[in-house]
Amino acid sequence: MVNVHETPVVIIDFGSQYTQLIARRVRELGVYCEIHHTDMTEEAVRAFNPAGIILSGSPESTLEAGSPQLPSWVFEMDLPVLGICYGMQAMAKKFGGEVAAGNHREFGAATLVIEQESDLLDITHEGAKLKELNVWMSHGDRVEKLPENFVCIGSSQNAPIAAMKHESKPYYGLQFHPEVTHSEFGLELLGKFVHEICGSKSSWTPANIVEDAVKTIRETVGNDHVLLGLSGGVDSSVVAALLHKAIGDQLTCVFVDNGLLRLGEAEQVMKTFADNMGVKVICADAREAFYSALAGEAEPEAKRKIIGRVFVEVFDEEAAKIDNVKWLAQGTIYPDVIESAGVKNGKAHVIKSHHNVGGLPEHMKLKLLEPLRELFKDEVRKLGIELGLPETMVYRHPFPGPGLGVRILGEVKEEYADILRQADKIFIDELFEQNYYNRVSQAFVVFLPVKSVGVVGDARQYEYVVSLRAVETIDFMTAKCSALPLEFLMHVANRITNEVRGISRVTYDLSSKPPSTIEWE
Repeated sequence: MVNVHETPVVIIDFGSQYTQLIARRVRELGVYCEIHHTDMTEEAVRAFNPAGIILSGSPESTLEAGSPQLPSWVFEMDLPVLGICYGMQAMAKKFGGEVAAGNHREFGAATLVIEQESDLLDITHEGAKLKELNVWMSHGDRVEKLPENFVCIGSSQNAPIAAMKHESKPYYGLQFHPEVTHSEFGLELLGKFVHEICGSKSSWTPANIVEDAVKTIRETVGNDHVLLGLSGGVDSSVVAALLHKAIGDQLTCVFVDNGLLRLGEAEQVMKTFADNMGVKVICADAREAFYSALAGEAEPEAKRKIIGRVFVEVFDEEAAKIDNVKWLAQGTIYPDVIESAGVKNGKAHVIKSHHNVGGLPEHMKLKLLEPLRELFKDEVRKLGIELGLPETMVYRHPFPGPGLGVRILGEVKEEYADILRQADKIFIDELFEQNYYNRVSQAFVVFLPVKSVGVVGDARQYEYVVSLRAVETIDFMTAKCSALPLEFLMHVANRITNEVRGISRVTYDLSSKPPSTIEWE
């Protein structure tokens, strides 16, 4: 049995927008890692038993009062440590070096000159050792004076000490960000640290994750029965396949028609799982219950919590009809967990509650089972392929647990949902028809509860506005607006305004994440 958590790495997050990218790159190298706050205790670290520690960057400055501080245990663990940007500066100050605000800040591409050979920057390309690297900088402060027993191993035009290492201990600092794709050989540098310096093993693979998850599920569940809330999205579909493999007939999937689904969703999901996968699926028609509970509520967080509460109430009702059900399974993934308890200055800062993380009621009759909780979205997809799910299902665009409830701004009404469903289907159908669907990571339509004047024939109409949204991303922690052709967008807008009664105007969302989120609520 392979231990997928063997020789892991812990990432201490000082609040950088790139922290999740560090985790993704380390996992790409086959090494399990977790992101933790600066208030992680030494006891918790020792229980995690890491092979090494990475210190992230930060939007803060080590020169400012109240900036995130290095945990006291970091250099008491006798482990390799890699400080990135802010992490390097915090390390330098810890050992008596000097950090100062640079006369010229560096944001963007820069050239790293390798000043001295080291195991970290020992990169060979086409048979020759590299003397320079194209890297990505994002800093204002810089290390002005090396700490005692540290040496400079790399410099840039505006950072004379752009990389450093301890003379005898495995402590390293990089002023640039190796985790971003703009940094040349950045993945190789992280590989040098986690594999060669930390000695971490590449056991974090889809096959090993499935094997480990199946074993853990069987040990956790025993002879109990499990209820899974099946949405038809990627996450819950992979959970269904994983649980079916682990416990077979002990799993019952409940597909809740909450009135907030895409057009034809209920029929499609029932057919896919019941006919093709042999999974037990019950369809619960709860449309009236959800619309009634959401009536009059416009605040996004409140809507998420209402949807989470009603979901659990429906599950409890269905569970009462099945003997020995003790567990509620969900498709919670790592970005859900991070966003529901994010980091600001090392402390929790909620971006938004996910209905299956922050939106659930405190007191539940069923225990939670979340086998994907440690995985990023792209890892979930790889797991789905490993489990034999069809690519059309695995690479389907994500659909939020609260469904159209977070794509209808303000109060949720059945009238709004019906309008939105039709507009969304036109957008998605056209993406498929014109071969754009697989070029974007997620696409959907948002309903705005405002009206705009339009003209139909010679008559004035006063109808609603919708916005198209399409983004490109790797890990869904950051995303950019997809540059779909204007002609395509105009064609979609024309179809929507002509074919969907109740819409007079179509817009396109150009914002990226951050500062925006992918969903509007």
